[in-house]
Amino acid sequence: MSTKTTNEFGGEFGGITLLGRAHSLSALFIVLLRATIGGMILFAGLGKVSEWPFDASGYLANVDPASPVSGLFGAMASMPALMEIVNVVVPVTQVLIGVALIAGAFVRLAAFGGAIQMTMFYLGGWAGEFLALFDSTLIYAAVFLTVAAFGAGRILGLDAYIERIEVGGMPLIERFPAARYLLG
Repeated sequence: MSTKTTNEFGGEFGGITLLGRAHSLSALFIVLLRATIGGMILFAGLGKVSEWPFDASGYLANVDPASPVSGLFGAMASMPALMEIVNVVVPVTQVLIGVALIAGAFVRLAAFGGAIQMTMFYLGGWAGEFLALFDSTLIYAAVFLTVAAFGAGRILGLDAYIERIEVGGMPLIERFPAARYLLG
């Protein structure tokens, strides 16, 4: 006897119940989205690594003064010790985020990290003009969050296996429920 499953999803937001039904190809598209955004950030990171030493201080110091983060970024650029850390963290995390998303491992953590980076790039590039409100980095941030929200690592990804690893006789995800925020 076969049971038919539906592709229903939903939740509650601000007291409003949201319900939907995904198309049968939705799983394929979310995997493609995960791999595409993963490849995009992986190659951005590899580009920075291949041109080593990477230096973000020029970008940070020259953000448009109308940007909401111009003061923060300018202050960061003026601290050599902090810039040494930033110059390593940005490319390394981009490579790690890309590899994690392509492999489908620790997808929520990786996607959240990607969304944070894109949000910072977005704020650095936005000079407060209404017409420039929606640019590619904002869209990338939304894509990262979408990949996280759909638990894209459970679909043709390593997260489906990582969650089932036995820890103390229990699947990891049951033993450590907080891991749901990192995996998926």
